[in-house]
Amino acid sequence: MAVLPRPAALFVCLGNICRSPLAQAAFAHEAGRAGLDVLADSAGTGDWHVGNPPDLRAQAVALRHGIDISGYRARQAGPADFERFDLIYALDHSNLEALRGIAPRAGRARLSLLLDLVPGRAGQAVADPYFGPDSGFEESWADVTAAARALVARLRR
Repeated sequence: MAVLPRPAALFVCLGNICRSPLAQAAFAHEAGRAGLDVLADSAGTGDWHVGNPPDLRAQAVALRHGIDISGYRARQAGPADFERFDLIYALDHSNLEALRGIAPRAGRARLSLLLDLVPGRAGQAVADPYFGPDSGFEESWADVTAAARALVARLRR
């Protein structure tokens, strides 16, 4: 039986302190539950939060779902990510365009919107909860979890 390569997925939002770390955590959690060995990471297209932990509200929502993301640190996405990862998921349209702008011509990663994975949600963005109420983080968690489950189902096929 051939050993399949370890799938590697990168989740990208603007600052890498809210949505993308939640997506990384949801995917790693769902993959672990399914017994899949994956590489999950997150990054931002902007650089102003590099080295910082996730927003405290993102940490709180992840912890409510049994996942500690306090050790995550923000980083900026770059061209090398298109070689390191098989799949790169932007959490909204502006970050998808920013990623297209830095993608090398020969990069191996497939790039798409995260919610394209969820039936009936293609073309939609995960809403940015940063400037809104705390409840927005639960909504983001629900979106990234639905996408993580869909991605795990796709990888299991």
